[in-house]
Amino acid sequence: MDSLTRDEVRAVDAAAIQGLGIPGLILMENAGRNCADAIEEFIGSENERKVAIVAGPGNNGGDGYVIARHLAMRGFEVVTFIICPIEKISGGAEVNLRAISVLRHDIRFPTSQELSGLSASLGEFDVVIDAVGGTGISGALRGGAAMAVEQINAAGRPVVAVDIPTGLDCDTGRADGPAVRADLTVTFVAPKVGFDVDGAQEFTGKVVVADIGVPAELVRAISAEFDK
Repeated sequence: MDSLTRDEVRAVDAAAIQGLGIPGLILMENAGRNCADAIEEFIGSENERKVAIVAGPGNNGGDGYVIARHLAMRGFEVVTFIICPIEKISGGAEVNLRAISVLRHDIRFPTSQELSGLSASLGEFDVVIDAVGGTGISGALRGGAAMAVEQINAAGRPVVAVDIPTGLDCDTGRADGPAVRADLTVTFVAPKVGFDVDGAQEFTGKVVVADIGVPAELVRAISAEFDK
C-alpha cells in the first residue's frame, strides 16, 4: 500500500463512513483492537504487562480507550492518563471513554502540576502508549499536549505510538516542536508520507500497519485521485 498524506487519510475516512456507510465507531474499534494486538506482541510474555496510556481529546484518544479495554480484558494492568478536561471529549472517543468508565478501569485526569511530573508515574510501567494526537496535528505542539509529549519521552520506558508519534507532521516527517520518540508506531490503513523522510525514523521507530476494515481498493482509488 502506498503511503498516504494527511488529506488522503481524511478522504479515506470520509469515503468509508459516508460512502460505504461504515460507522466511525466500528473503524475506531477495529483500529484499537488491532493496535492492542500489536502492543501485546511488542510486550511479549516475559514482562509484568503493565501499560500506561496517555490520551488526548480526539479520535486518537478514542483509539487509546479502545486499546485500554482490550488490553485489560486480556489481563494487562492498564492505567489511562487523560490530558484534557472530560468535557472536551466527544463523539466516538466519548463513547469509548464511557465504556471503560462503566467497566471501572483506572482512569486519571492529571492536573497541570501532576502533568508536569508525569514521567515519574509513567516510569513505573512496562510500556507507554502515545494516544495524545493523530495525523491532523501540524505545527508545534502547545500546552498540555506539548507537556505530555515531553513527559512521555522523559519516562525512559518503551513507547508505542498510535497511528503517528504525537508532534510528528504526517506530511513532512518533521517535528516543529516536541514530538514523541516511539520504539514502535502502529499506523492505520497505510504508512504516512512523512515516515519516509530522513530523520523521521528517530520518532517512529519500527512501523507496522494495522487494518481498520477499509477495503484496499477504496484506499488505492483515493490515492490515485490525489495523484492526478
